[in-house]
Amino acid sequence: MSAIDATDLSKRFGDTLAVDDLSLSIPEGAVYGFLGPNGAGKTTTMRMLTGLSRPTDGVATVGGASVTDRDALRPRIGYLPEEPPLYEQATAFEQLEYVGGLRGIDADAVRARGEELFDALGLDVGPSDRIADFSKGMRQKVAYVQTVLHDPPVVFLDEPTSGLDPRAARTLRDRIQRLADGGTTVFLSTHILPVVEEVADTVGILYEGSLVAEGSPAELVSRAESGGGTLEDAFLDVTSADPTASAESAATASDPDGTTGLAEEETTPDV
Repeated sequence: MSAIDATDLSKRFGDTLAVDDLSLSIPEGAVYGFLGPNGAGKTTTMRMLTGLSRPTDGVATVGGASVTDRDALRPRIGYLPEEPPLYEQATAFEQLEYVGGLRGIDADAVRARGEELFDALGLDVGPSDRIADFSKGMRQKVAYVQTVLHDPPVVFLDEPTSGLDPRAARTLRDRIQRLADGGTTVFLSTHILPVVEEVADTVGILYEGSLVAEGSPAELVSRAESGGGTLEDAFLDVTSADPTASAESAATASDPDGTTGLAEEETTPDV
């Protein structure tokens, strides 16, 4: 059964086509690596799939709920954006208690779950320590924990290892794998290709709003026509500025996107 289904999903901002006829079918318990250069449309796609931006055309369901039905969608997803919303004057547990309250989770359950995940991520904070005084890595850990606090069946992660030191990044990769092993579907957008190669079952590469390649990391690497046989080579092939090269790559790949090390920022704002 598919956890994420999208058919001909498109998004326009005025005359700008940010995402063009995107179709996806991602099974339950899979890790889907979503790649693409700056401005490719990754963040716009994630915002549509999480109900934060209404598609111009097309349909999509996540966890069986339409992306246009935010009330039905909300309990089925967790979303960690690249710039996660945190209350500066709150402590880590106050932040979790606030989010847990919005989701109807008992305060004791929030604290127990928070302590478990903070310990797993190596986040040691005092009861009066404010988020305003946290490092970027500490904030990222709090944001990740609030994303998975309610054990959603589908999790969207945008640059989840941003600001983390190598040890913490490794721990988070392990947590992502544990989520998938437990049946959670993870939609992962990152510019760190080794992370994708390690944890993703399937990789989709988005280029200029279109899915230009899709397959397992090994399949995409085998299609790369240049370089030393890495996911980066495959990414560069399908996002080449040479239209001939791009067309050839698209013809041999089933569907597309890529991110070689480039974090994405939308060139047009979501509404």
